[in-house]
Amino acid sequence: MEHSCSEVDDLPDEILLNIFKELNNLEVLYSLTDVNKRINKIAHDPIFASHLSLLRHCSDHSIDPLNDSMLHRFCSRILPEIHYKIKWLNLESSSMERILLATNYPNLYGLGLYNLDKETIRCLFIGKIFYLNSHNS
Repeated sequence: MEHSCSEVDDLPDEILLNIFKELNNLEVLYSLTDVNKRINKIAHDPIFASHLSLLRHCSDHSIDPLNDSMLHRFCSRILPEIHYKIKWLNLESSSMERILLATNYPNLYGLGLYNLDKETIRCLFIGKIFYLNSHNS
């Protein structure tokens, strides 16, 4: 019996898409962006890019921010590349401003905000945070 060696890059797009669907959207984007043009195109498909939770769910049911290197890569590289595909973002308070200022989100229609303190909520609803940010740019 002869052994054959296959690489991921040899698989058809449809098979890769089905495999990637079994993974977390965040991990697909973080791990596969910039591998090569073909994988990039698949990873940036709206299936993975339209609804993003840029936070971590911990085993004790708390919500934490992404680690700094992951957050940096999303804000500097990934979000600017897929910004027009993003329709929904789930964010936690400590990284919310950085993510929202990373790029524009022309098709965003939903925003889930987690771990907000009362003062931040108050400022959001009276417009101080967004007012300050738009005037500092």
